[in-house]
This record gives sequence, structure tokens and C-alpha cells, in this order.
Amino acid sequence: MAMNEVGHLDPVFISLMNENQELLRYAWQTDNSFVIPVSGTGSAAMEATLANCVEPGDVVLIGVNGYFGERLCDMASRYHADVRRMEKPWGEIFTIEEIGSALERHRPAILGLIHAETATGALQPLEGVGKLCREFDCLLLLDTVTSLGGVPVLLDKWHVDMAYSGSQKCLSCPPGIAPLTLGKRALEKLEARKTPVPNWYLDMTLVGKYWGKERTYHHTAPVNMNYALREALRLVAEEGLESRWERHRENAELLWDGLADLGIECHVTKEYRLPSLTTAVVPEGVESKAVASWLLRNYNIEIAAGLGQLAGKVWRIGLMGFNSRRENVTLLLAAMEKALAATGK
Repeated sequence: MAMNEVGHLDPVFISLMNENQELLRYAWQTDNSFVIPVSGTGSAAMEATLANCVEPGDVVLIGVNGYFGERLCDMASRYHADVRRMEKPWGEIFTIEEIGSALERHRPAILGLIHAETATGALQPLEGVGKLCREFDCLLLLDTVTSLGGVPVLLDKWHVDMAYSGSQKCLSCPPGIAPLTLGKRALEKLEARKTPVPNWYLDMTLVGKYWGKERTYHHTAPVNMNYALREALRLVAEEGLESRWERHRENAELLWDGLADLGIECHVTKEYRLPSLTTAVVPEGVESKAVASWLLRNYNIEIAAGLGQLAGKVWRIGLMGFNSRRENVTLLLAAMEKALAATGK
């Protein structure tokens, strides 16, 4: 990020843009032509999927089993979609049978799913979902904010039509730039719009000309954030996706076993647990904020509080990207034991 800044149309920067696109294709395991980093945080890329592919009156079916499913509903409604909800308790996942039944009932233009729900630590299975969406002539939208670079994300194999992510999770890049991809079917829907994209800044018919062959100016790209993203994605490629996924899984297993030894349960069933983010259930009689504050004050370790329905009920422990290391897990477990004793458990 401290490299000398160049102009956003400088040949050197255009070369870097091409690198970022190729590296993102590798990380997402896709051959999509439209793959870009949006100038903004993950929520900007999240909104871009809806702004570009939702027209007023479109039925948009969203799987709501956590905080970010709720956010998708909110965003879709602001673009005047006919929002339908497919709901499960926070921390559970949707079965392929439940998804098929919902598609048959609602016949949506878009199905939105959270692959890795950051609020609950649940990992949604995707096998067969994309094929179902094609049967019902429905686009599949996937949130990969907390999964890209940490667990298998296979966009082409899963027939995902549009996806977005964030830079600050498993990619270990500062926040402020957000991967976005639109597949062929999503681009066809965008091109066939009867109304203009109702968000100028996130209009991919315009932004795409800057990231495409035309290199037409749209807005000043965050040059230094693109430097950072290129380095983060280079490290992903250097380690290799399979090695990276295995590392995240091994360190998560170590954490889960250690929490169990401390008498702390995990909120999500192990089969659907997200390796990059664990929701640990706060034991009865323990004040979640007191433990988190003690860890930060005494060990400079930050664990997050629960969001929404899980506020005060869980801690959210991230093992993402560079932070997913064995020594971090052993340090946290030792510190957690002391924190529980110091705060009264």
C-alpha cells in the first residue's frame, strides 16, 4: 500500500488491473469474463449485485438464516424487488430439498444465499443448488465474504451466476475493496434491463467499460487498495488454494477441540461449521463483554460479540487468512482459560 501511486489510467496500473482480475478468477475458481474489485467495502459489492440485476417487481428469494441474509433482503427491497424470504433458525443451513421447494413455490428471478454467514459461523452447502436454479430459470447470487480464500469456493462447478466478497476476511487485505463477479446469465439479464441501473456509482454497464477493453474513465480507482489486493491474492496463489483450505480447516479443528476442553460449545453443528469463523456459545453465568474486554486489555486479542439475535449469546472468533495459525489458536485458548477465571467463571 506504500508503493508510489500512479494514475488510474497509467499503463502500469492497467497491467495491475489485469493481474487482479486473473488472480480473482483463480481464487473464485471461475472463467467469468466479468471479474472486478469494486471500489468500496464488501457491502458495496453486495449492493452492486442487486442494483444491476434486480428490476422493479422481480421476485427475489433470499435465504435468511443470519444477519447478512437480512441485509440482502433490505437491499433488494430498496431496488423495489418483490422480496420473498426462506427462513431457518440462525446457525442452521438450508437443505437442497428446502431450496427446491422454495424455488418451485416462488419462481424467483434471483435466489440469494449466504455461503459463509459471518454472524452465525454456518457454511451453506452449494452442491446441486446452481443446477436447480437453472431448472427454474433463476439466477444464483452468492455471498462469499467470509469464505473466499478460506474454504472451497467453486463458482463454475456450482453454477453460481453472481458473487461478491470482501477483502478483509480470508484474503487478509485491509477493508475498502471488494471482489465482484457476474456470469454470462447475469450479464444477459443486465443487458436486457428495461430500466437504467438505479445506482450510478455501482452501474456495471459503466464500471465494466473501465475494467474492460475500453478503459473508459468512470471514477478514480483506489490505486493503493488495488496494490494491496494484488499482494493479498498473490499470497493466496503462492500458497495454493487446496493448501490454504486445509490450513484453515486444521486450525479450526484445533480451536474447536480446545474450546470443548474449556467447556465451551460451538453454536453450529460441526458438519456445517465455518472454519474461518467460529461462534462459541457463552457459558451460563459468564458476561461475554467482560471476557472479550479482558482478552483485549491483557493479551491484545480481539474476539467479536454476537450480532443480532446472537448478541450476548456467542463470541465470534475469526481464524482468517494469515491469522489462521496454530500459534494463534494455542495462545487464544490459554488466554481464554485465564479470562474465564479472572471474570468469575
